Amino acid sequence: MTGPIEDGPRRTDPRSFAVRAISMLGQLVLPILFGAFAILDEGDLGDLALYFVPLVLVAVGANMAFAYLRWRRLTYTVGEADIRVESGILSRAARSVPYERIQDVSLEQKPVPRLFGLVEVKFETGAGGGDDLALTYLTQGEGERLRELVRARRDGTVVASDSTDTVEADSGHLLFAMSPKRVVTFGLFEFSLAVVAVVAGLAQQFDFLLPFEVWDWREQLAAPGQWLAGLGFLAQVLGVVVAIGSLALVGVATGVIRTVLREWNFRLERTDKGLRRRRGLLTRTDLVMPVHRVQALRLRTGFLRRLFGWHALKVVSLASDSGSANHEAVPFAQMDEIAPVVAETGFALPATNLDWDRAMPAYRVDGFLLGFAVTLLISAIALAFGRWELALIPPILGGGWMALHEYLDWRWSRYALDRDQLYARRGWLAPSLTIGSRHKLQSAEIIRNPLARLRGYADLHFGLAGGNLRMRGLPLARAQAIRDAVLASMGERDFSEVVETSGSRLEAH
Repeated sequence: MTGPIEDGPRRTDPRSFAVRAISMLGQLVLPILFGAFAILDEGDLGDLALYFVPLVLVAVGANMAFAYLRWRRLTYTVGEADIRVESGILSRAARSVPYERIQDVSLEQKPVPRLFGLVEVKFETGAGGGDDLALTYLTQGEGERLRELVRARRDGTVVASDSTDTVEADSGHLLFAMSPKRVVTFGLFEFSLAVVAVVAGLAQQFDFLLPFEVWDWREQLAAPGQWLAGLGFLAQVLGVVVAIGSLALVGVATGVIRTVLREWNFRLERTDKGLRRRRGLLTRTDLVMPVHRVQALRLRTGFLRRLFGWHALKVVSLASDSGSANHEAVPFAQMDEIAPVVAETGFALPATNLDWDRAMPAYRVDGFLLGFAVTLLISAIALAFGRWELALIPPILGGGWMALHEYLDWRWSRYALDRDQLYARRGWLAPSLTIGSRHKLQSAEIIRNPLARLRGYADLHFGLAGGNLRMRGLPLARAQAIRDAVLASMGERDFSEVVETSGSRLEAH
């Protein structure tokens, strides 16, 4: 039994239409501004009362009426086997999602709904994209009640469905939290060249609003014989340093701002339902990651972060889709802070005495030779156009870089197998470690292209809900042995009956 079925369709909170109306007003700003310029271009105040004010009132009134109709025509029903959402003003659409397809339910509070105490309830189906379902907006209490009810129906446990009282948050203990100082430190490592490119593009589009000519200054800096060149070599170097420093400052500042908005008051707790993550300054998200659905862990770092010992931990679960929905459990921490979280998931970090495998040297040599062949082709094209001086650059620089890369990748990338887990460590510039459960993988596949068959090596691909766990360039016999061992582990447990062990402290409700 999972409790009584709810009585008929329900509507979202009545304040939802006000939230929608406010959000839609933002879309009317530009049309109203264009209308103001068109109507008031001659400065006649009579037109203000005759045309502009009525236009604004009609637009705002229509916006409010449309938002109200959308709210009035949207209903949801929590049935015995599925949750059903019907919407549409003129043409009606009905969507039904069975409980067994719902991987988890998360709550999200964006700035405007947060002012009204409302949340958006998201039902993750694991299919990603438009296949997920969301209800906008419910009260905090109703959102938590609905989350518990859907989980209970999915898991076949008992919960009262007709209670309208606020469901208290799961009690649990804190595993990891980020202080404001830690969040800002994290932001300093989130420098993004993409943001710098966007800022440069905006400066080009709106340079008429700036008090100086951006691109004229750029030409004066670069072109010989201009004013900066006349100040001497040191002044030119100083100008270049200032320009690069300004762009770097923009990248760092935007990285800090984005990180603060996303990670502010980050808290990860162990609850009866799993790992509960809450974060966000303006948009507050509340997500629970059921531990028994975790298939793998991903530990990542970056070139600069590894120098300071900073790492990130992501959870790959059945609610993930193609890797894009991998749940970030610990975004920025030292390994001694990550280790307790790993233990709570039922996984373990690699032992110091673990026997690691590397890719065959033939695999790395073949990778270098294929890349070097491309550089020779580029050189041949340069020679065909009579540019022999350019023909030397690709094989020297490109070949040298590829040789260094293949060597370092061979040195740092390695794979291992123990009684319960698979390990795949990749990368030398920004290393990553994937830890997969032998019992929860979905598939194991050996892949060999013609060159691999000729040279005696193979790739192993293991299926995960959040992508693939890959082992590259292993000797064929070793790849077959690992595949057979993993398939045997997968067959020991019915995937549909995966439950948490007593050590994970999950209690049935």
